[in-house]
Amino acid sequence: MSVTARLSPKLNPKAGQLVRSAIVGALFLPLLTACSSVAAVDAAPDASNPLCADMMVVLPDIIGDADRRTTTSQSTSAWGDPSKVVLRCGVQVPTPTSDPCVSVNDVDWVAHEDDKTGIWTLTTYGRTPATEVVLDPNVIPSSTVLASLADAAAKIPAQKACVSVDKSEQL
Repeated sequence: MSVTARLSPKLNPKAGQLVRSAIVGALFLPLLTACSSVAAVDAAPDASNPLCADMMVVLPDIIGDADRRTTTSQSTSAWGDPSKVVLRCGVQVPTPTSDPCVSVNDVDWVAHEDDKTGIWTLTTYGRTPATEVVLDPNVIPSSTVLASLADAAAKIPAQKACVSVDKSEQL
């Protein structure tokens, strides 16, 4: 492929160089972006909630050794290629459950392990909209993930907190 830019003799030489650089950049930028993959993640039902946007803008660029990558849907994110961590904001708020609840840096998460795959789904508890994080604890430690996401998840105000058996009231 050959690119020739004809410049007006009245143009300043620096302007000509800028024009040539812009043309070359426009031609080669699609080739560079084609090298990074986009993670296909379905949006959650309440993904357009403004509180999700507040959280999304402060998500970390790196979790553990996994870099954040572009996703296909609003209020979603993924880290690692292939994805080690996938996040969706705007999921259904968890109802009472027997699944364990963990608190990391003042953010409560309901943890559900898939018996067949060992994949964990952790969902913020007491925050509306809720945020869901999916990970394989054999690939990346859940403690690393939840600690890295705590500041961002805290952008959605807590309205409730988990209650463990030993903190429950006797009726």
